[in-house]
Formats: sequence, C-alpha cells, structure tokens
Amino acid sequence: MKKFFGFLANEVFLGTLIALLSVFTALASYEGAMADSKQNEFEIKGMKNLNDGNAEYLRANQDITQDYNYFDNWYLNVDERPDIGEYYQTNFSEALQAAVERDPEGVWDDQYYSDMYAEAYVYWDDSDASFDLASQYDEKGDNLQLVMMMMALGLAFAAWSSLLGAESNLRLLFSLFGLIMLVVGIVTYLAMVPTIAG
Repeated sequence: MKKFFGFLANEVFLGTLIALLSVFTALASYEGAMADSKQNEFEIKGMKNLNDGNAEYLRANQDITQDYNYFDNWYLNVDERPDIGEYYQTNFSEALQAAVERDPEGVWDDQYYSDMYAEAYVYWDDSDASFDLASQYDEKGDNLQLVMMMMALGLAFAAWSSLLGAESNLRLLFSLFGLIMLVVGIVTYLAMVPTIAG
C-alpha cells in the first residue's frame, strides 16, 4: 500500500500540493471578500430604495389628500361658479385628471391609486431586488468561507507533511489528507458557490 501511495511523499508532489492549496485558499479568500463587499453594496442600495419608496409613498398620500380637496371644491363650484371650479380643476394631479376622463362618477378607482403610488412601487421593487442580491452574495460569501476553511486545513496538512521525514507514515497520511481537502474544496466550490447575475 505504501508503494501505491508513495507519490504522496514525493517532494515535487508536496510542493505542487502546497502551491495549489495556497492559490485556492487565496482565491476563496479574495472572492469571499468581494462577495461581502457586494452584499454590503446591495444592502445599502436596498435600504436607500426602501427609504426613498417610503418617502415617495408619504408624498403620494399628501398629493391624494390634496386631490380630494381640489375635487371637492371643484365639485361644489363647477355649476354655480365655473371660474372657481376651473381653478380647482387645473390643480388636479395628472392621475386625477386621467381618472375624471375615465369615469367622472368613479374617480377614486384602483387605477388612480396605482398611478399615484407608481413611483413608490418602483422604489420598493428595486429595494426588494437589491435585498435579494445581497442575500445571494451573503450565501456566496458563506460558502466561500467554507471552501477557504477546507483549503486552509488541507494546506496545514500538506505543510506538516513536508516537515516530516520521507519514510514517515504520517507524511503519507498528512499528504493524503491535504490532497483530499484540495479535492473536497474544489468540489464544494463548484457545487455550492453560486454564480450571481447582477
């Protein structure tokens, strides 16, 4: 068996194994840091869009209240004092003007409210998309931490193996563990670390 696994004690093999484990450890560390940075970026963007959406929603509520007042004053004056009624009508929001054109008797329909809150909905949709991306980058960062741990553990085994004598059974065992951790780390990287579009 020692003859079969003898290549594990070879200096060139150990040097190559240490080099590969070092490169993959550094790669996983770098990609993990980049994923954490992207997670932070999208969380901040999500919070900004959420706050902007909330502010836009409050502004729309004020505009709706103003539309109610303008519409009431227009309705009260349109027949007896058309000039005053016209003043209030010219101050209708675009959404209210469109609602009056659609149906003068059913002005406060769902379409009116959708139009008034449209900008808030856009901000909220962008916020949800940003938080979703942040969550994906968080998962990617977590999985890269796992890969980095496996590679670092394999690097430790390979380093210990290189310090032991060529005839030592522990050298073969630690070298084998280092190789296993390299393979498991690569498989984990390929299987569990998601590619994120965005």
